[in-house]
Amino acid sequence: MDTVVSGIRSTGNLHLGNYFGAVKNFLKMQDKNNCYFFIADYHSLTTYPTPEDLHNNVKTVLAEYLATGLDPEKSTIFVQSDVREITELYLLLNMNAYLGELERTTSFKDKVRTQPKNVNAGLLTYPVLMAADILIHKAHKVPVGKDQEQNLEMARKFARRFNQMYKVDYFPEPKPYNFGAELVKVPGLDGAGKMGKTAGNGIYLTDDAKTIRKKVMKAVTDSGPTEMNSPLTEPVQNLLSLMKLVSEKETIDFFTEKYKSCEIRYGDMKKQLADDIIKFNAPIREKIIEISSDTDYLRKVAKFGAEKAKESASKTLKEVRGIIGFKQF
Repeated sequence: MDTVVSGIRSTGNLHLGNYFGAVKNFLKMQDKNNCYFFIADYHSLTTYPTPEDLHNNVKTVLAEYLATGLDPEKSTIFVQSDVREITELYLLLNMNAYLGELERTTSFKDKVRTQPKNVNAGLLTYPVLMAADILIHKAHKVPVGKDQEQNLEMARKFARRFNQMYKVDYFPEPKPYNFGAELVKVPGLDGAGKMGKTAGNGIYLTDDAKTIRKKVMKAVTDSGPTEMNSPLTEPVQNLLSLMKLVSEKETIDFFTEKYKSCEIRYGDMKKQLADDIIKFNAPIREKIIEISSDTDYLRKVAKFGAEKAKESASKTLKEVRGIIGFKQF
């Protein structure tokens, strides 16, 4: 059984794109692999969250992932900062990470360009902390998006470098977990691109019915088809793609035919899409509210996950220290 490690951003609520993309694949992974899912609160410090926001974001994200089906009995679900061994491995890996290679990473160069007044050491060594997150559990696979592929390659490099420096075959070189055709890209409501927090084009799992209707009714469309059997424009295709996730086949076929026959009424289409999203989202939203209000349960899950993660992490760190040469007198 492969060990899989995946970080969960500790900022922002889950939207439908997260659910149909990452979360549904996480649910499949936890039945087939030894999974470690951690809330990456150390990583969020590069954006200077307030103490209140830092804690509340962790609580929110934990509640949302539990509500959508991550099972603490099947997987190890923990908060990154609860496992201090990660930071020591981060320090040790930093000793063998070089300035030039860190400065060349795409994510760092992007940050330097977009926020030149906030270029801190945490941004520079972000790939090293990510490597520590992965290697502390000797992961075989890591699910990553396009924006994190280079950081995973850095983790592979650090694993290989450690093995070569100390003449051991200790760390596996983690590979990307490839979802292939199972990876669903959920479009946003702005007519182009995928749903995302930064783009402000998403529907969140915590949105109520009124909010969902308001967002969907503002979704970008076009001026309407002018000829029979016109090809679907991107904004309309996006709405149909959302329908395929939450609506009945008959509903999708109905509006597709209406478009082809130049009889489409976008207002009706949006109202139907909003109703279907609300129906789909309601039980998830109720579960999130229920779990969010149960502080004792959240505390129990976090503690249980930290204990399981520490068991793996402390074993790795003890062995790494021994390989490096740290020994007690």
